[in-house]
Amino acid sequence: MQARKALLGATAALALSVTLAGPALAAAPATEAADHSATRQAVEAEVRAGVPGVTATAKDAHGTWSFTAGVGNLRTRAPRSADDRYRVGSITKTFVATVLLQLEAEGRLSLDDKVDKWLPGVVRGHGHDGRRITIRRLLNHTSGIFSYTADEDFQRTYFLKDGFLQHRYDALTPRQLVAIAMRHKPDFAPGTSWNYSNTNYVLAGMVIKSVTGHSYAEEITHRIIEPLKLTGTSAPGTRVTLPGPSSRAYGKLARTATGPTYDVTRLNPSIASSSGDMISDSTDLTRFYRALLRGRLLPPEQLKEMKTTVKIEGRPGDRYGLGLVDTTLSCGVHVWGHDGGIHGSSSMATTTADGRHALAFNFNADWTGDSDAVVDAEYCGK
Repeated sequence: MQARKALLGATAALALSVTLAGPALAAAPATEAADHSATRQAVEAEVRAGVPGVTATAKDAHGTWSFTAGVGNLRTRAPRSADDRYRVGSITKTFVATVLLQLEAEGRLSLDDKVDKWLPGVVRGHGHDGRRITIRRLLNHTSGIFSYTADEDFQRTYFLKDGFLQHRYDALTPRQLVAIAMRHKPDFAPGTSWNYSNTNYVLAGMVIKSVTGHSYAEEITHRIIEPLKLTGTSAPGTRVTLPGPSSRAYGKLARTATGPTYDVTRLNPSIASSSGDMISDSTDLTRFYRALLRGRLLPPEQLKEMKTTVKIEGRPGDRYGLGLVDTTLSCGVHVWGHDGGIHGSSSMATTTADGRHALAFNFNADWTGDSDAVVDAEYCGK
């Protein structure tokens, strides 16, 4: 669930290149504008490099364009669909941040409220103190709170083969996830550095529940999904299956990219909670990010806050806002969006600042794939 990284952040070591034998290439039925040819070539290159299958949709002044490559099922060789629904991982974070900014606009909270105001006593232990951390620092990852997905026991239990196959259907509560983080020291004092922490957004979801009396999933549904008519988008809770149409999702369940490939489609997404449990499709994601950047979901003041960024350590071309990443591409174009990864799924959604040109796509693999190359191809033509 880490920005600009495939996977839940705890399994970045799996994101290595590997080649699978012979997936087919198939164009989705759509009208392809000439300026998407570089994207098509980049998507095909990812399949040749080892991604089982890719589904992508772009929206620009010429209309909507969709393309698929590779397979959605390694056993049957069935192709991917332009309408595939998939787990979007940390793209969930943009939805969660949008709801909190809407609540601020309504005067129901301030982003400068301390976490302890809404979640008294929850952020405590080994130096963590919710009385010193604001909601804003949760949303831009400057809180210093340890990421529960970096916990070694959590990784062994939910990411590596023996643990995953035994525990893939476990249901975990947000408080249990936060408690894992509280067993560790903070990464740094609040506001003194930056580090991506999935715990931040589990807490953000808990704040939504405390303020509204409703789960983050309910608030996202009635504030974003229903108004924008995002028919392929959902917050699944503990549901272990993907709604159709969808492809299979594949992982190595190891810290290397070698060895067997496992079908990891079915899992209980409560291990991600509000940091990364949502499901969507490429058409819905382009619609969401275009609406967001065009000001349909937030007043100007809150959108400006969302786009106020801090430096991302180790990524000189990227800056992190409030659940939103500003990326400078090789040709100098700025795009806004987020990436997301969870078992067997790596996704990306971006748009230009004016919302006129958007792209969303998914790889049904968690150990390989270069999302940056596809994004650069769409906006820079190479």
